[in-house]
Amino acid sequence: MKSKSVNLALQGGGAHGAFTWGVLDRLLDEDWLEFRAISGTSAGALNGAALKAGLVRNGRAGARAALDELWGQVSETADLRIKRYFPAQLPGTHALSRWFEAFTPAAFLDNVSRVFSPYDTGPFYVNPLRSVVEKFEYKHVCANAGPALYVAATNVRTGKVRVFEGDDITVDSILASACLPEVFRAVEIDDPKTGKREAYWDGGFTGNPPLFPLFSLDYPRDIVVVNVNPMVRDGVPKTPAQIEERINEISFNSSLLRELRAVDFVRRLLAEERMPADAMKDVLIHMIGDDSIMTELSAVSKIIPEWGQLKRLKAAGQAAAESWLDAHADKIGVTASTDLRALFD
Repeated sequence: MKSKSVNLALQGGGAHGAFTWGVLDRLLDEDWLEFRAISGTSAGALNGAALKAGLVRNGRAGARAALDELWGQVSETADLRIKRYFPAQLPGTHALSRWFEAFTPAAFLDNVSRVFSPYDTGPFYVNPLRSVVEKFEYKHVCANAGPALYVAATNVRTGKVRVFEGDDITVDSILASACLPEVFRAVEIDDPKTGKREAYWDGGFTGNPPLFPLFSLDYPRDIVVVNVNPMVRDGVPKTPAQIEERINEISFNSSLLRELRAVDFVRRLLAEERMPADAMKDVLIHMIGDDSIMTELSAVSKIIPEWGQLKRLKAAGQAAAESWLDAHADKIGVTASTDLRALFD
């Protein structure tokens, strides 16, 4: 196939970001497909950094190896493996299962986080992701070669998104992008624009991921969004965990949906010739996701990087990318494969 270029927009979602690992692994098989720019948040920022560093170091083989190494390391950051002794599918065991889950280590930590903050640990505080993020080769992550990389974090003081790029992408900026405030202390980074040392939380609050860095005329029209947080979840959440989970999904998708609405609005203005053709970029949106598998998983699994689950998510990502390529590869550079109006309706 003729060579084509796309931009990547990689969502965050904790350990569920292993789905993106699978998507990228499959896309790397296509020699005709080039990546020009990457925007990533939280787990998407880690995936983006590994992808770029690997590409710069050793091409597609290097990228695949870097992603494999990243998720192997992530699987070793915690050991909160949980066995479900009371399968929910057995008659009469739903309440018993929920009662058991309330006493799992993960549930205990969740309850503790409602009483104690990460700042209560004093000098004993350690961010478990630091040892993973420090292993990135930043001379490659920040290199001019390869796809441009953008990493998003949320300014705690202003509530605004900050997008790091180039040499501003560091261990701290990637940790900031993945900083859930209930779990990690805010990451403090100097802001040259304000002259202040600012505190940052997870970028998912304000851009999951931000699309606007990819609107530059220097980049191709096509943006491939890899969805980790399900857009649609049928049924009404009823348990406390289900309610909290859906609240998080909605809030972490809201910034992306706002930008997609803006893209759709501009596209309609251009199509109706109510705006000069060269006034705004006509962006083509493509989305790769699998809401069916994501809705099967609980929010707890986002903070339990169990290797078997990570491998399952990788396989799901590979399958989703395969399906998308089969159905839409020929649309790249021609038309969008995602109907944004249908998405909003």
